[in-house]
Amino acid sequence: MNPKLQTLFDEPEKRYLGTEELNLLSQYVGSLPERIKVYRQLRDQELSLMQQVADQLQQAMPEATVDLQERAIKTALLVLRYSAMAMLLDDPAFVEQRLEGWLQPILAAYETQAIDTTLHQLLNQQLTQLLTTQQMGLLAPSLKQAQDMLLRSDTDSNDPLKSLVGVR
Repeated sequence: MNPKLQTLFDEPEKRYLGTEELNLLSQYVGSLPERIKVYRQLRDQELSLMQQVADQLQQAMPEATVDLQERAIKTALLVLRYSAMAMLLDDPAFVEQRLEGWLQPILAAYETQAIDTTLHQLLNQQLTQLLTTQQMGLLAPSLKQAQDMLLRSDTDSNDPLKSLVGVR
């Protein structure tokens, strides 16, 4: 859960929540039905979404081996799942906490930088077709954070993901 929200519940014996705190809680609770809807949509359409991305990736990068493409797709799938959970919890730190220890070593070991960049461009395109503007607005912050982590190790690149997670 979002750390700001979590702290609201830490000390009920000391005081009632103030107006600002209640507004924060109200915003989260008010957006929860839409967050759940987006999460369910991603969960239920994950297979077809990722299959479309995989097919497009194969066309865009026929020179990449099937093994490397599969590795990149599995990583992207995990990134999407963690991003969806962060969106559901409204917890920006969730993505970094979950990806931090294992993502960079995997990427360095398999050297899938170019494939990952193309794959995430394709994934973002598919997501903007699947989700509404409001829904993409809920998912985009955590997805962008995860995608930025994905390419963080390549300091020579121009960080092509900065403009990818747009809202239509």
